[in-house]
Amino acid sequence: MQSQLINGLFLKVISLFSLVRVYNVVLMAFAQIICSIFFFSESINIYSVVLDYNIWCIVIASSSSISAGYIINNFFDTEKDLINRPLKTILEKEISGKTKLRGYIILNLICLIFAIQVSMKAFLFFLFYIISIFLYSVKISRHTFFGNILSVLLSITPFFAIVLYYKYFTIEFLLHALFLFFLILIKELLKDLKSLKGDITMNYKTIPVIYGEKTTKNYILLAIITIVTISCSIVLNFDISLMRFYYFLSIPYLIFFTYFLLKYNSIKKLNILYNSMRILILMGLFSVILRGL
Repeated sequence: MQSQLINGLFLKVISLFSLVRVYNVVLMAFAQIICSIFFFSESINIYSVVLDYNIWCIVIASSSSISAGYIINNFFDTEKDLINRPLKTILEKEISGKTKLRGYIILNLICLIFAIQVSMKAFLFFLFYIISIFLYSVKISRHTFFGNILSVLLSITPFFAIVLYYKYFTIEFLLHALFLFFLILIKELLKDLKSLKGDITMNYKTIPVIYGEKTTKNYILLAIITIVTISCSIVLNFDISLMRFYYFLSIPYLIFFTYFLLKYNSIKKLNILYNSMRILILMGLFSVILRGL
């Protein structure tokens, strides 16, 4: 009996981790801290950044709002996910709809409580984010182009809370942000290609559903060309220290990616491409440390 209780509790914890996509939440928190230390802060003392109370309030507010966003998105996308990701969805069904909604409300309240500790601007920033991600989950995610663009913007919006806090607005940062934007856009388009069957069934108006796989891949190629152009612009125009090696290496990486993109169509292969894009984004995050060397 006790063993069953422990197993049931363990399953619910795993389900919760899957539901809020802990990997993505931790990655965002890490990105905010790393960029605060090596990119935004004018202080050369790492401890002054790490011990900044406002930074941690922003990190907690971001983590809470992102987790809440994943919960509400899952709540409205359960039927589609059951087609595209049956095992993951069955696991997440260990958590009831009521529990999901309670978690969603509690996490958003935590977000706003910590945001108000920083400033009223931070509070309004996160309130706007919470409303936006709710509207996206309920309606906008089903629409072509705008749904994809908004999905990418919402995935990086919490990061900009740190940017606003430091008031760090430069051309260099804009180019870095655009580079990341197009990488995530490619990742989202690949996700739509993987989810084609479920999107057709649930009548989601995604780019692959409306225009087909070939056109979607052409959009990805256009995004890759844009990324390469941005990489060259950053390397040639800004002193980014050893971080330049990341941008140099990203070009052959994307060339190989393009080759396999054009060659493969199966969901298994698309999963590999999707994960390879996640790896490139993760490498970019760690490369920020090199900028400070």
